[in-house]
Amino acid sequence: MNTKKIKFALILLFAPLPVLSFAQGKPTGLEIIQKVYDRAEGDDMQSELTMTLTNSRADQRVRKIKQFIKDMGQVEKKIMFFLAPADVRNTSFMSWSYDKKGKDDDQWIYLPALRKVKRISSDSKSDYFMGSDFTYDDLGDRHPSDDTHKLLRQEKLNNEDCYVVESTPKDEEYMYSKTISWVIKDKWIGLKKDFYDEDGEHLKTLTVKSWSKIKGYWIVSESEMKNVRKNHTTNMKLQNIKIDSGIASNKFTERMMKRGIK
Repeated sequence: MNTKKIKFALILLFAPLPVLSFAQGKPTGLEIIQKVYDRAEGDDMQSELTMTLTNSRADQRVRKIKQFIKDMGQVEKKIMFFLAPADVRNTSFMSWSYDKKGKDDDQWIYLPALRKVKRISSDSKSDYFMGSDFTYDDLGDRHPSDDTHKLLRQEKLNNEDCYVVESTPKDEEYMYSKTISWVIKDKWIGLKKDFYDEDGEHLKTLTVKSWSKIKGYWIVSESEMKNVRKNHTTNMKLQNIKIDSGIASNKFTERMMKRGIK
């Protein structure tokens, strides 16, 4: 069973952990984030995803998506098919995240109006995905070696005992100057994550709204990203989640992006 996490969107990072400090009851920031990254979620997962965008006037746009994720050992592959509304129907997005240090995620988007698959360049990773509050980079995975992690404190959040960890990118050109994560002890779920822009100002917050145990795995079923400056939120809710259903490896190709859900 592969232990690399399968996740929608997005939530955290990082690298091999020595066991000694955990045994002594003094985990490092790196060890905590590694536990989040390594939290097992099965070999594959499929689900129906509802993406709800809410602006500052409380106007909403709702999008329906079918999502498939598969852990292939050294690479985790994800593909999303937009089903509704009509203006985004048949759009698809695919992401491949690698275990290898220094290897960036590969990402593609298929726009039916153009009838072509477009590769997401490294310069476009800071762009927002389909009008949401998630950037393309947020939808991928960062390697442990890309960041420095520091345990700030331990505290309760929403009645859960959490570690609070600050993560600072080693690349000074990265879009965020730092993130701060609240990680639930023992479950290793990133309950909350604050993102700070290049100037160190609070930009947005990711909050996990619900999770449950499916086939023995802790699975996040609802999360919400809020841009605190624009007062704009993106809610992601998973339903009809299936774990280890045997998704075929050939599901994750440019051909399938164009073909869509049949």
